[in-house]
Amino acid sequence: MLKDGQVATRIPVQDLDRARRFYADKLGLEPSEERPGGLLYRCASGEFSLFESAGSSPGTFTQMGWWVDDVEATVAELKARGVAFEEVDLPGLRTVDGIAEVAGNYPSKGGKGERAAWFRDVDGNMFGIGEPIA
Repeated sequence: MLKDGQVATRIPVQDLDRARRFYADKLGLEPSEERPGGLLYRCASGEFSLFESAGSSPGTFTQMGWWVDDVEATVAELKARGVAFEEVDLPGLRTVDGIAEVAGNYPSKGGKGERAAWFRDVDGNMFGIGEPIA
């Protein structure tokens, strides 16, 4: 049953108005729909929603990601809007100017890996941006 369903991500936020401003001003995203306590965003492929919650994510893992054609240009544009990118220096994973090369990729995605970057929203939710390496 679930394999035929559409995947939609839900992101908890503490203050919906503050989150809306961040997503608009910093990410250039506007909600396509809203309801009391929630905002729905649609991207080229897929959707996600923000919901007002007393709980929060620990922000210690990637909760959602976007595939882009040019990770460097996307990171540069978001940095110009004031988005701060995570700097990582772990065995096998190191960012340079906010971008890391990640070895390996899913066979259906092709390529030999991806270039990736991570940032957090105003509530500490962590998001990733990836570009396949051919």
